[in-house]
Amino acid sequence: MAVLDVPELALVALVGVSGSGKSTFARRHFAPSQVLSSDAFRAMVADDENDQSASADAFDALHYVAGKRLRAGRLTVVDATNLQPHARAALVRVAREHDVLPVAIVLDVPEALAWARTEARADRTFGKQVLARMSRDLRRTYAQLAREGFRKVHVLRGVDEIDTAQIRFERLFNDRRELTGPFDIVGDVHGCRAELESLLGRLGWQLHRDEAGRAVDATHPAGRTAVFVGDLVDRGPDSPGVLRLVMGMVAAGHALCVPGNHEQKLLRKLRGRNVKVAHGLAETLEQLAAEPDDFSTEVATFVDGLVSHYVLDGGRLVVAHAGLKEEYQGRASGRVRAFALYGETTGETDEYGLPVRYPWAREYRGSATVVYGHTPTPEPEWVNNTICIDTGCVFGGRLTALRYPERELVAVPAEREWYAPVRPLTAAPARPDEVLELTDVVGRRHVEHPYGSLTVPAENAAAALEVMSRFAVDPRWLAWLPPTMAPCSTSKLDGYLEHPAEAFADYRAAGVDRVVCEEKHMGSRAVVLVCREADGGPFGPGGGVVHTRTGRPFFGDPLDTELLARVRTAVSAAGLWEELDTDWLLLDCELLPWSAKAGGLIREQYASVGAAGRAALPAALAALDAAAARGLDVGVLRDRVAGQRADLLAYSAAYRAYVRPTEGLRGVTLAPFAVLAGRKASYADRDHGWHLALADRLCAADPEFFTATRRQVVDLSDTEAVREATDWWLALTADGGEGMVVKPYAGPAARSERGSLLQPGIKCRGREYLRIIYGPSYTEPAQLAALRSRSLGRKRGLALREHGLGLAALDALADGAPLWRRHELVFAILACESEPVDPRL
Repeated sequence: MAVLDVPELALVALVGVSGSGKSTFARRHFAPSQVLSSDAFRAMVADDENDQSASADAFDALHYVAGKRLRAGRLTVVDATNLQPHARAALVRVAREHDVLPVAIVLDVPEALAWARTEARADRTFGKQVLARMSRDLRRTYAQLAREGFRKVHVLRGVDEIDTAQIRFERLFNDRRELTGPFDIVGDVHGCRAELESLLGRLGWQLHRDEAGRAVDATHPAGRTAVFVGDLVDRGPDSPGVLRLVMGMVAAGHALCVPGNHEQKLLRKLRGRNVKVAHGLAETLEQLAAEPDDFSTEVATFVDGLVSHYVLDGGRLVVAHAGLKEEYQGRASGRVRAFALYGETTGETDEYGLPVRYPWAREYRGSATVVYGHTPTPEPEWVNNTICIDTGCVFGGRLTALRYPERELVAVPAEREWYAPVRPLTAAPARPDEVLELTDVVGRRHVEHPYGSLTVPAENAAAALEVMSRFAVDPRWLAWLPPTMAPCSTSKLDGYLEHPAEAFADYRAAGVDRVVCEEKHMGSRAVVLVCREADGGPFGPGGGVVHTRTGRPFFGDPLDTELLARVRTAVSAAGLWEELDTDWLLLDCELLPWSAKAGGLIREQYASVGAAGRAALPAALAALDAAAARGLDVGVLRDRVAGQRADLLAYSAAYRAYVRPTEGLRGVTLAPFAVLAGRKASYADRDHGWHLALADRLCAADPEFFTATRRQVVDLSDTEAVREATDWWLALTADGGEGMVVKPYAGPAARSERGSLLQPGIKCRGREYLRIIYGPSYTEPAQLAALRSRSLGRKRGLALREHGLGLAALDALADGAPLWRRHELVFAILACESEPVDPRL
């Protein structure tokens, strides 16, 4: 039985004559979605899989789809004869463009059998001479495949060998995601053996020495693994000593090592290649000459076996000598290896004659942490989840290690300057934390975050950019935006579109056993970021900001400043600064009444309808009464108009319930219901009882300005508690309340039993409030029946996407992430608001 080793990510070309069984082999060993058949693509473009005149277009489409799959990291199998060199060259080119390995599997069966199979197919009409030509091409193919660039070539001869073959998928050498650490990642050593031993000791490693007292291995009592970023040799006083120690640690399984450009140059020299002996290579060769003869052979074997980069810890960590862009991580090609060894240069040289390197880290947006060396810098600095830990030990700087996942830096000073640098050891200019760039947010973008990922369409990004650039508050203060909220499933109860029974059932279905029902305040969503000091905060000038759910200033000054002062005073009186050990707080609130912010909207969109109806319908009724008095049969029409008038009066009463006179902040109240974040802390993991208790303390500190949020905590398995909450909702909505929001009691970051995020809240609105949304007569049986067919899936998906982005933004805020990262997440929330979703939901 032949076992064919195929990389998990590869472009596999099946090679064989017509009738060799390629399609059958593909069905047996690969998923249907992984196989791209030339016949199928001919059928797509020409409605006939045998139309050879369509082959050019068919293969053009096939190569396009193959590229899309490979870019996404998916194994791709091409089922075609692949007997012509130009056809195979195109496949190799696609593989190289996406930095994956091309693999060939050749199926060789007797020509007579292939012809018998071909004759048995009604859709094959070519003559035997065509098959004979294919067979000749197959013979020539054997010797060409490896030269053409196929990294693995498997040849199966005969039916038995084909039928019994097994595919064994193998990981790429760089894929060590199963290793989770903890790791001690060591920067460029450059022959500084004494400093390396000192650093390992500082990190808690125990050195093991041979009979001559030379360090040949090291172990860590806590089971940590060392990872060396390369450039072990050249320039320093003892490159053989460094190699002996690192080689021993790698051989014993105590360390990993990626190659540096200096190791690669040394390997070429040891293999007899003509290289320029410069940049410290002369010192290494001189030191190796004093070692036993077989030591250089061991070094060459060791360096030759090093892998360009490693992907570790489930894909969360990447180590490469010169760093690695996101699209190269976990890939294998000459281009990937070159980038990992040398980085990317602009083609220019600086005033010292050294190549100018492209600042790839400034544009890095990957979720994996990338740790690298290569370019010495006085101080390691995090740039977009990447860090260079080459601190120029051989140049008199320090030897640095990064402890992962702790993200703690440990360094020891160089014993002396062992080699004079060509360029002074200065830090490359890094992008300042507070600097935003247009490229962070424009165009179609894919945003990865700890709670999921999403693609922001270019048109949505453009709409968000319009709001952000023209209307939004200073992005330094825009830390979070609230997600949209989906309604409960549509009620089947007579006369109701939304009802608590469905809200409770929705959460039961998600495995939630305890919820909190919060009064839904009919006002305007207000996000308050307030600082303890009024004259300055950690986000820039000013003592805070109050903004809408789309990031716009709420009232504008001076009212926003006055509102912040009231909140600041209440937080102080409630003792929350000290209790939470913070000098700022982020609060999620509702500002009441609705008319304080939405007065213009109420007058133009709602009151105008009410006024017109109240003027027209009585006149219509009077006319109908007069017609009835003259003996005309208008009873049915009059009843309908009278019902419309009653609905219109109920509609007017509904929006009037949320209107009251205000002047400045007089008559305005604020209802807080969540304390989202403080200095170095996100409170999304706290339950809603905790959040509401702090909100109650603010209300107690200033009851004139703050409005409490009434609520009911409900055990969904308790029938009596469910009934009481339902009765509470009925009373609340009968008194003119909008309704309630049902939330998982566990808190904003609550997850289902399967580990997925739960809806942050489900709104359940009352019958009369919904007249404002769906129109005065929405309770008419025909209208209600039509509304019951409304689709909620898109709204619910949007709510979850925005909620995940918001949680990620709170985490980034607590972790002190760069402004670009926080802004990217908040910007994506705003971009999501451009999704075409029914605004009435």
